[in-house]
Amino acid sequence: MQGALAEIYDLAATPDVAQFLLTDRASVAGFQVARNTDEQLIVAQEDDGISLALYIDAAVLERLSCRDPFAALTGENLADYLTVAEGVSHFVYVTWNAGFDKPVTLLELELQAEVDKYVLCAWLLREQGHGRFPRELHRALFERARIDPVAAAGRAKLYHLASSYAGRFCRRVAASLARGRRGATRELLAELRRFYRWGNARKLRHIERFA
Repeated sequence: MQGALAEIYDLAATPDVAQFLLTDRASVAGFQVARNTDEQLIVAQEDDGISLALYIDAAVLERLSCRDPFAALTGENLADYLTVAEGVSHFVYVTWNAGFDKPVTLLELELQAEVDKYVLCAWLLREQGHGRFPRELHRALFERARIDPVAAAGRAKLYHLASSYAGRFCRRVAASLARGRRGATRELLAELRRFYRWGNARKLRHIERFA
């Protein structure tokens, strides 16, 4: 997933997420990790930078090892794939921006993660479907998905806002992918790469204007 994000968005190398991965809930007991969450990026601000760890519950990874999404992404492993994709998205986005001393808002982080999950799934499903566009993907990720108010920990409105804006942007992504033309794909990649590099305010303005 990290390699796919780097390729899609043309990113310089970021630290290997595997080196920052924690899977045992007991190992994150001293951090403010939501009780019912299977994934969370842990960030600690320090004088000369930040320290990071990515928690993904071991059960999620175990299920994925039994139902490998890179062999076949299906309804049976989609939820777990999205859990890991969100964590990897958070990690890559924070570390990439930290390399430029750029602050990241929570809304920006969640908005980009929603876009990243759609893009990662779309690219993988097109590869597995020999170029066939996964038309049901947008509905599955943005219309059928529900936010767990307990896991949201009082931030349900923020997550709804991020999902709403990402859903609008990903309809635009879907339209480009559905056309299937090489030129359309090049244009889409250029837009995705610009979008990734923009801050929160510019991302929202772009969606409001064009999506």
